[in-house]
Amino acid sequence: MIKNEFSDRQLVSKFIEGSEVAFEELVNRHKSKIYTAIYLIVKDNYVAEDLLQETFIKAINTIKGGRYNEEGKFLPWIMRIAHNLAIDFFRRAKRYPTIVMEDGSSVFNTMEFSEDSIESVQIKKDSHSKLRKLIQELPEAQREVLIMRHYMQMSFQEIAEATDVSINTALGRMRYALINLRKKMMKNNIAYDQNFYP
Repeated sequence: MIKNEFSDRQLVSKFIEGSEVAFEELVNRHKSKIYTAIYLIVKDNYVAEDLLQETFIKAINTIKGGRYNEEGKFLPWIMRIAHNLAIDFFRRAKRYPTIVMEDGSSVFNTMEFSEDSIESVQIKKDSHSKLRKLIQELPEAQREVLIMRHYMQMSFQEIAEATDVSINTALGRMRYALINLRKKMMKNNIAYDQNFYP
């Protein structure tokens, strides 16, 4: 059994040397994050599962073909593969993703409702529903960074690598996404949470 003390880079090296178990550990370590990234784009469980498999197959073929040279940055590299496959599918399908969780709640529905009254819970849910629609109206690049940052909790370094842009570009897209979202929220009279959208 491969233990967690091995880095991604070490696991890739072991896989290149012939250890299938090493790649299994990489899959187990990252499949949840990769699946989420794909699902947020394609918004379909079955398609996301298929594209997840396709992502790992492509990664295996690239590594075995001796074309992997990401200097130990396995996760951003495989996230780029997943992102490209999902975007390709999305473009082929010509449909717009809805940014909701599997239970139907909003991506940004992270607040605890347990101690709130039924009315305030409903108001928050309505606000989140409206917010989700406003996020859909953002330009694709801005929407993507917003999702990666707030929902997937990726660092700007990870976002930059996953989307193949500089950190400054990723930061700029985030800034414009928040400015645009703020304007839309004010225009639509949606409560603006300073803590959540600094």
